[in-house]
Amino acid sequence: MLNQNIQLKSKTILLTGAAGFIGANMAQELLRTVEPVNLIGLDSLNDYYDVSIKEYRLAEIERLAAEKPESRWTFIKGNLADRALIDRLFAEYKPSLVVNLAAQAGVRYSITNPDAYIESNIVGFYNILEACRASMRTDHPVEHLVYASSSSVYGSNKKVPYSTDDKVDNPVSLYAATKKSNELMAHAYAKLYNIPSTGLRFFTVYGPAGRPDMAYFGFTDKLIRGQTIEIFNYGNCKRDFTYVDDIVEGVRRVMQCAPE
Repeated sequence: MLNQNIQLKSKTILLTGAAGFIGANMAQELLRTVEPVNLIGLDSLNDYYDVSIKEYRLAEIERLAAEKPESRWTFIKGNLADRALIDRLFAEYKPSLVVNLAAQAGVRYSITNPDAYIESNIVGFYNILEACRASMRTDHPVEHLVYASSSSVYGSNKKVPYSTDDKVDNPVSLYAATKKSNELMAHAYAKLYNIPSTGLRFFTVYGPAGRPDMAYFGFTDKLIRGQTIEIFNYGNCKRDFTYVDDIVEGVRRVMQCAPE
């Protein structure tokens, strides 16, 4: 059992990927359960899928924030790979906690658009780590970096159920490789610069206003239209799903338990 050594109340929290599915739900979770809180949201609002869904999520955050006068919600449109922007955010807002949920998602998309994954998942995450490192030399060091890894890091691992002790050296997609790289980079920075960090391997998160490219939305849409559902690998596959409310509650709890 991890020790709860961080209080979220009155803290400044930088949340990247704030218009994304998990990020938007995370923002609402923090506004609902932590008061007061100073929440800084960053997202590029890219067009990987319909931007209107992201705009809807941001509107929901704004609506909730308006009901929480003691708290503050600030949204900044920008790219995680923009080093100058990230450095400026850390210098201006001095976040106590960083929750990095921004990433280029999707496995099949990485086959045709690899540049997007290197830019967001590698360069962008490096920028976050560098900004956290710089903060450790100031009067406002980052107390905990929590970042999204992925169940995809288990790759071709045949052992079930998975364990955090399993070797994850066989990624089967560039997306998985970037997420494993994030874990290695964070580990190195934690050891070198004493940055408390925790990576979380999410398993296929689902829920309202989720990513429209997910299978359950595709299946439902085809059922409504009377179309045939396409099954890969001759139907020989299994998938674990996690409801988004459970994910964001878990992230909030982990935020309060920085590793020693």
